Amino acid sequence: MTAQDTTPPRGTPRVMLTVEQAADALGIGRTTVFALIKSGELRSLLIGRSRRIPLDEVEAYSARLTAEQHPTTQPLDH
Repeated sequence: MTAQDTTPPRGTPRVMLTVEQAADALGIGRTTVFALIKSGELRSLLIGRSRRIPLDEVEAYSARLTAEQHPTTQPLDH
């Protein structure tokens, strides 16, 4: 089996991102991503010596920010 046989086809979505890819997806810098990881706001995994961030974690972080900053419903005061 060659390396080419194990490479996913172009356009195959990634499920794990590097810090740089996560930063690019969120439109922020690497340092900010590392700060979010350190604070626990963005979960990551170590695979060997490589840090990876699950794509669904990046999407969940983005959704949390959106919900916090733009709530869709306001509580009613009775």
